[in-house]
Amino acid sequence: MQQPYTEEQQKKIFFFRGIGLTFVIALFAKCLAWLPFFNMMGQLVIAILIGMTWQAVFKVPDVLLAGSNFSSKKLLRFGIILLGMRLNFVDMIDAGPNVFILAVINIVLTLIIVYGLARLFKVDENLGILTACGTAICGAAAVVAVAPQLKAKDNEIAIAAATVAILGTIFTMSYTVLYPIMHLSSHGYGIFSGATLHEIAHVIAAAEPAGKDAIDTAIIVKLTRVALLVPVAIVIGIWMNRSKNNKRDTTSWTPIPIPWFIFGFLSMSVINSLGIIPAYLVHYIVLLAYTFIAMAMAGLGLNVDIATFKKLGLKPFSAGLIGSILLSILGYVLMHLLNLV
Repeated sequence: MQQPYTEEQQKKIFFFRGIGLTFVIALFAKCLAWLPFFNMMGQLVIAILIGMTWQAVFKVPDVLLAGSNFSSKKLLRFGIILLGMRLNFVDMIDAGPNVFILAVINIVLTLIIVYGLARLFKVDENLGILTACGTAICGAAAVVAVAPQLKAKDNEIAIAAATVAILGTIFTMSYTVLYPIMHLSSHGYGIFSGATLHEIAHVIAAAEPAGKDAIDTAIIVKLTRVALLVPVAIVIGIWMNRSKNNKRDTTSWTPIPIPWFIFGFLSMSVINSLGIIPAYLVHYIVLLAYTFIAMAMAGLGLNVDIATFKKLGLKPFSAGLIGSILLSILGYVLMHLLNLV
């Protein structure tokens, strides 16, 4: 006769079931991301939306939350580290200095504008920063990468990620409609898409009507923005650290939180740029990275209260919408000024 499980064993079982639930959601999101329309949203966005829906419909038992929290916090960091394998600094250098200048100006001004609008609309500081980073840099991946620097709550992370995802999908569809009247070459349209859209999935979907050259160019430009996630995360950590010290009105020095996983991300990028790892293996490493991050997104979604989302989500969405419009206009103008059309 089988002995009953001890309390400790039961906790472990439910812990792994919680992780397993996030894995199932991530896998289902991956399958949905292959379908028309859903491919514009991407696996990460779909995973967080499924998690939120699951929580709203079924109400995840508290005993499973330890496992889903492990996915949303620990696996997230490993996923971000492995995602560095997408970056190849050689390709970015080959794209030319003007592309880098375009990416830097877009990111800096979008961060300032979206954060400023968020504060104007009385959005909480953390949520405003996360929405600004997601809009300016690389969507959900930027949100979850910067969140530890802010000690952001799960609700704040989920709302910012979902907000940026919805905005990116809207703008992706708009770009495909506007492309014929933009008067850009396929190469120029690729640069424009990569410089102004939110997620990598959005960039690929938007650039597709202009052909393979546009897609390849768009990905390189987009990854140039992703590379800038590292200095942005560090600057935000320093800024938040000093801000907290000022609020305490103390002269004591507090150590700046080091985002170790961001440096892991950068290290993996260097390894990929050196060509040490075969291309086919890089593909599988990136696939694993997205699986981990999608599991993290699912875990975040499972912790979101829909009522809270409705209450807090409208203002950051408005800030992100205005910021995204200005980002698109700015990107289009800068492309002409830098002769990238």
